[in-house]
Amino acid sequence: MSCLVFQSGVECSYPLPHAGPDARLSDSLINSVAAVLLGYGFPRLAAPDRAALETALAAFLYDSQESNT
Repeated sequence: MSCLVFQSGVECSYPLPHAGPDARLSDSLINSVAAVLLGYGFPRLAAPDRAALETALAAFLYDSQESNT
């Protein structure tokens, strides 16, 4: 995934370079995002949903080309 520069001319902050495991992408972060979703009226996450959420967050946060090296 690469960053697109929008009409405002502001560059994206994400994805980040990925040099290995990142302690910030933790169960606590997944729980926090799940709680926000629940607070907005989305259903509670089941175990497979939690795994998918973690994968989606990692895909958004980190440069996938660098994470495969």
